[in-house]
Amino acid sequence: MNREELALSTGARHGRGAEASARAAARRSRVTVITPPGRFSLPRWSEVWEAREVAYRFAQRDVLLRYRQTVVGVAWVVLQPLASAGIFSIVFGQVANLSSDGVPYFVFSYMGMLAWNLFNNVLGRAAPSLVSNQSLVSKVFFPRMIVPLSGAASVLLDFLVALVLGVVLLIVYGINPGWPVLLVPVWVVLVVLLSSGLGLAAAALQVKYRDVGYVLPWLTQILLYASPVAYAVSEVPDNLRGLFNANPLTWMLGMFRWSLLGLDRPPLWQIGAFAGVSLAVFYLGALFFQSWERNFADVI
Repeated sequence: MNREELALSTGARHGRGAEASARAAARRSRVTVITPPGRFSLPRWSEVWEAREVAYRFAQRDVLLRYRQTVVGVAWVVLQPLASAGIFSIVFGQVANLSSDGVPYFVFSYMGMLAWNLFNNVLGRAAPSLVSNQSLVSKVFFPRMIVPLSGAASVLLDFLVALVLGVVLLIVYGINPGWPVLLVPVWVVLVVLLSSGLGLAAAALQVKYRDVGYVLPWLTQILLYASPVAYAVSEVPDNLRGLFNANPLTWMLGMFRWSLLGLDRPPLWQIGAFAGVSLAVFYLGALFFQSWERNFADVI
């Protein structure tokens, strides 16, 4: 190898080394620029996924705090729907003598409370979540949407525990729901999407308007009796049945009772409408949350 070839070879090696060093330096000095979300933009789902460990820690904390220093522990999960089902059975089943579509009133109302609690608890835990974690929201950067969404994990755990008791009740009462029971996970996903979408909007509003924390429980209490949780739609007067059938929670309860109690399948339009409403509400809730997120740290 002559001098010119040796010089070219040495220069090429040095050039490749300098280029590799430059790339390594660029990686070490990489800067992440955090920009506020647009007013009408959806969240960056890649950021939400990258922060899944944060969501897991939030969910883990919620579960631990919920049952720490309690006397009966996880039994609270089944005591609430059991007590509600017992009261509804006495008031609506015996005092008012309402029909339960041929199903024992206790298990009828228990399954209704199971679906209602899933919706109500996801919404109820999402709404105050940002205010309850205001020190983190105002000082640490992470996708804020994780905070209200992470509460759904502990609610799903509660739902599974209560569902196990529901299966025991089905065996005791000799009820065989048949193949529609396989659709229960689909209904659960749709309910979580619906309640999470409403919870995202409520959480964003409560950052600025603390009245939401007082109004929302009152509205859900009214909605409990305005929805056929403890009674059958067949008992609703004809002049009001159209109003009840326009309530998405009526569709939800009908689907759960079809899958868990073997009652008549709700109309196909209700199943399709509930899926569409759940997806639309979650989308709009995420859009609303993202448009308000830019001001959270200033007003919380």
